[in-house]
Amino acid sequence: MEPPAAVEEVDVCLFDRILILGPTGAIGRHIVWASIKAGNPTYVLVRNCPGSNNRVNLVKAANPESKEELIENFKNSGVHLIEGDMNDHESLIKAIKQVDVVICAFGRLLIDDQLKIIKAIKEAGNIKRFFPSEFGLDVDRHDSVDPVKEVFVEKARIRRIIEAEGIPYTYLCCHAFTGYFLRNLAQIDITVPPRDKVFVLGDGNVKGAFVTEADVGTFTIEAANDPNACNKAVHIRLPSNYLTMNEVVSLWEKKIGKTLEKTYISEEKVLKDIKESSFPNNYLLALYHSQQIKGDAVYEIDPAKDVEASEAYPGVKYTTVDEYLNQFV
Repeated sequence: MEPPAAVEEVDVCLFDRILILGPTGAIGRHIVWASIKAGNPTYVLVRNCPGSNNRVNLVKAANPESKEELIENFKNSGVHLIEGDMNDHESLIKAIKQVDVVICAFGRLLIDDQLKIIKAIKEAGNIKRFFPSEFGLDVDRHDSVDPVKEVFVEKARIRRIIEAEGIPYTYLCCHAFTGYFLRNLAQIDITVPPRDKVFVLGDGNVKGAFVTEADVGTFTIEAANDPNACNKAVHIRLPSNYLTMNEVVSLWEKKIGKTLEKTYISEEKVLKDIKESSFPNNYLLALYHSQQIKGDAVYEIDPAKDVEASEAYPGVKYTTVDEYLNQFV
């Protein structure tokens, strides 16, 4: 992704300073760019800062999405690079004391490492808000199966610890990334939408919530700058992207001018396939099962503890499912 265009000069005192942990990941990088674009002083924790006297300088990578290239782009875009390590408590506290908001975008294998962040935030004592690594279905509202369920249980445990410690928080529930669910219409072992036949889990009539990874970054920063989102969960269920899989397939069929052969897979068969598959297919199938069959994106908002992103931040111009699919035609 190219660095965002330069923003107009602003009084940075009006904006909270934001630290993103896991800034080079699939979601973290988009949160960084969104923070820069919004005008927030943006900080990232990195092990090796470009230009450190005792380290080899970064070499331009062939892949512009590589970690090295991203960090170089961050630096050139005005991001504050803080050299430190998640496993070094003192360097973590030092980084946290420089900011107002901490956003964690760790992957599923590092969820438990957030206990180190919680400890550091508690000791630093200056953080206005902590966003733990959620960025999926609401882990307090789901009917998922393993191996997804065990991840959600772990994330829910992190929520309870944050609340018990009295740390101000926001939980970001964005549901289905387009990169996981729409790039191939939720088909296993293909990388683009099918043009002949499609497998649909369940009856295809359960609503799901889709969003691009870039838009997740934008809504995350909107929430970080919104005092009303403090101690609440922000739910990204965008009107144009709150669709059943049958509706998604229909959109695709109109674009390619062809009706696909549809095979509907029973829940019994899906659960069997999850048990018999290895990673990552079992994990993806469990995610698809959660949204497409169990309807884990379908629930009522409680204003006392929830924020519906599309209503709270109506000025955000997001990518619709219809627009997203155009790139594959």
